[in-house]
Amino acid sequence: MILILDFGSQYTQLIARRVREAKVYCELHPFSLPIERIRAIRPEGIILSGGPASVYAAEAPISDPAVIDVGVPVLGICYGMGILLQQRGGAVAPAERREFGPADVSIDDAIDLFAGVPATTPVWMSHGDRMERLPRDWRVLAHSTNSPIAACRDPDGRLFGVQFHPEVAHTRDGRRILHNFLFNICHARADWTMENFVARESARIRARVGTSGVVCGLSGGVDSTVVAALLHHAIGDQLTCIFVDNGVLRRDEARHVTALLRDRFHFRVEAVDAGARFLQRLAGVEDPEQKRRIIGGTFIEVFEEAARGLRDVKFLAQGTLYPDVIESVSFKGPSATIKSHHNVGGLPERMKFELIEPLRELFKDEVRELGKVLGIPAEIVGRHPFPGPGLAIRIIGEVTAERVAVLQHADAIVDEEIRAAGWYDQLWQAFAVLLPVKTVGVMGDERTYENVLALRAVTSVDGMTADWARLPGDLLAKVSSRVINEVRGVNRVVYDISSKPPATIEWE
Repeated sequence: MILILDFGSQYTQLIARRVREAKVYCELHPFSLPIERIRAIRPEGIILSGGPASVYAAEAPISDPAVIDVGVPVLGICYGMGILLQQRGGAVAPAERREFGPADVSIDDAIDLFAGVPATTPVWMSHGDRMERLPRDWRVLAHSTNSPIAACRDPDGRLFGVQFHPEVAHTRDGRRILHNFLFNICHARADWTMENFVARESARIRARVGTSGVVCGLSGGVDSTVVAALLHHAIGDQLTCIFVDNGVLRRDEARHVTALLRDRFHFRVEAVDAGARFLQRLAGVEDPEQKRRIIGGTFIEVFEEAARGLRDVKFLAQGTLYPDVIESVSFKGPSATIKSHHNVGGLPERMKFELIEPLRELFKDEVRELGKVLGIPAEIVGRHPFPGPGLAIRIIGEVTAERVAVLQHADAIVDEEIRAAGWYDQLWQAFAVLLPVKTVGVMGDERTYENVLALRAVTSVDGMTADWARLPGDLLAKVSSRVINEVRGVNRVVYDISSKPPATIEWE
């Protein structure tokens, strides 16, 4: 296992993704992780991430100096390189010229970290500091025009630093550099596969559950379906799935999902239609965080009522993913809440279940791969992510039955046309958002004053960052024409061209 310590870089989660892609297990923790915990984890290597601060600043996040003396290889990236140099007696100072973007690095020593890397390689820089002086007996491994110390190592070949970001796609040989660190320096094993995960996690589930029952909330999305499939693989009919129709699902979702999972997978599925209760609770509510809290609280209430009739159920399975966990822990402590993660934060005390979160270690693309290993068909494994609060957070403003019906109809058209054009599998998500804005239009020579609908389509690898999709104009025109002509209450369609960051994927 590789331990990644986070100093606040926007790229930290990319480091974790690159390590996992090399089939090596890793965990990401705040830079302040106590040294006792680090020793107990017994990592095969440690990576210190980049960060927005400067190591010489008064409030700079500084890890315990004992971290680099644990005895395993350490790779410092950008800010992490500054930490290594500072804690070993080197010096870091403000650069005369900051460097953000592409640069060419010349390799001075093509061994260890740079084995197999060309003499000159393009990299991605993102720093305003200069590595002023190396610690005693350290050597330069690479340099650039602006960075005379672009990479370095200690005399023992255990501590390495790079001022650029090997995890970013713009660093052409970044994967080779990381592979060299993982396999040639740390001697890690490439045994992080979903086949191994199924065997390991199934054994863990069986050992913990014993003969008790487990209940799982199904939504029809990738995460909950994969959780259910993994549990069914591990404990069979000890699992009961409960599908709660909250009234803000996609069109025909309840009927489609329950039929598919009962008929194809033979899951025990209890379906509960609670749409009227949810919509009643949401009446008059416009604040997105309040919507999430109402939906989350009502879901637990309905779920608890349904589960109360089940015998010998001791555990509740939940589809928490690794990004949910990471985004809920800031590198410096409690972070500003961008939006509540419905899967993070535990359970209300009144719920007497113990929590099982078998996907807690996985990124979204790993969950999809796990689903394939478990035999889940592509139509489910490849589904776009759908938020826990459903269409309620894609209806900006108050949620009513009428507005839900409008959005369900429009969203179905978006899905149908995206699939027909062959774009569905190229996108991370594509959906419609109903805005609390009305505009003037003309239909059949009559003036209209109706709602605006926004289209959102993004590309991404894991949802942590995303770019707006450059959909063809003809496709956008067809979607717009169908929505305006077929969906009563909409007379204008706009397209969202914001990336994440600074925007989020969902509007609320």
